Amino acid sequence: MELDSYQAAERTAGPRTEMKVHMKKLLKLTGLALAALVMLAGCGRPAKYPNYYTLHLPSPPDPPPPENVHATLAVREFRSPGYLRQGAIVYKISPEQIGFYNYHRWAVDPHEFVTNAVTEQLRTSGNFSRVKPYDGRLDVDYVLSGRLDDLEEIDYDGGVKVQVAISAQMVSVATGATLWTNSVSEVGTVSQRDVPAVVAAMNATMARAIEKLLTPAPAAAPSKTN
Repeated sequence: MELDSYQAAERTAGPRTEMKVHMKKLLKLTGLALAALVMLAGCGRPAKYPNYYTLHLPSPPDPPPPENVHATLAVREFRSPGYLRQGAIVYKISPEQIGFYNYHRWAVDPHEFVTNAVTEQLRTSGNFSRVKPYDGRLDVDYVLSGRLDDLEEIDYDGGVKVQVAISAQMVSVATGATLWTNSVSEVGTVSQRDVPAVVAAMNATMARAIEKLLTPAPAAAPSKTN
């Protein structure tokens, strides 16, 4: 019987060609199985989530009601370098090189924390009848503005340290004159080499920096007497 072209092709292939076809299918299936195992292994690995930290300062005690104090103050939001506003805790391995902890982040932006802490300290200083966050209105006697320049782990010059640097100034709304200015830079040591210890050192160093920044605290200009 004469074979048609399809039958001739199959017959001509013979057992060796069929084996090659089966081997290709087997290799393909093996590759798919390995890919599936890799995916399953990846899915079974626990996801890594960031750890979040915040700075904390004890609340200042309420002062006695101020007597003969009528001056009012608004506190602008402190500025800071862009790299301190990215959320990650910062470290430096040299004065020029900055690094970020990918899985250790601030729960509250540090410059917002400093603004609120300074506002609270000034509210309880007794030097002003009212202290409020700056809202763009000039319905106060004085405006205080500032900058958080440094808040990072220092990994050079021996050991592990932290550095906090803050500056601030107060101006008169009526005259535009600067009546008070101060800047501080504090360095603290880290008790052990892990991020919670670094944050604890930052917290203690920040407390010292704010205390020194506001000593002496800004106050209203003395009234002129004839």
